[in-house]
Amino acid sequence: MIVKEIIVVEGQSDTEAIRRALDADTIETNGSRVSRRTIRAIQNAQKRRGVIVFTDPDYPGERIRKIVSQAVPGCKHAFITRAEGQGGSNESLGIEHATPRTILRSLAKVYTQFEEPEEQISMQTLRSLGLLGSKASRRIREQLCDQLNIGYANGKQLYKRLRMFQISERDLKQAMDAIGAKEQSS
Repeated sequence: MIVKEIIVVEGQSDTEAIRRALDADTIETNGSRVSRRTIRAIQNAQKRRGVIVFTDPDYPGERIRKIVSQAVPGCKHAFITRAEGQGGSNESLGIEHATPRTILRSLAKVYTQFEEPEEQISMQTLRSLGLLGSKASRRIREQLCDQLNIGYANGKQLYKRLRMFQISERDLKQAMDAIGAKEQSS
């Protein structure tokens, strides 16, 4: 697999994990306080080759993703699930714990952020599918986010990501059907 874009990661351990999976260039943010210098480097990379934001599936990773997305329009995004980023019992959650296979799969399923996304899926649709407002909503959202490979999201974040990545109602319903089929077979 060849990735022309530069991959934005949190730190050196993430870069090492990426390089175990493929030969790719990275920019490290070195934590959740993304410096102006790092933002300028990411902006330059976006102009020249494009950027894929690939941060940990935790709060600091989401914070970095948000900072970079706001400062650098048109980024692509790759995600791993919390389970795929789980380290040992005393280790943090992160890209550095993902297998090369997981990293390749995630990079093969990137989403491009749209600047002025149109609403394709309403909050009412999310409610009617059980993704908001019920006791089981969190569990269903977790399964949906894993199925769509968009990282875990609460209700508002899910709505925003579906819109930002222009996921259609048809794609949403296919993912929900796949979740239902998995539950029936277990």
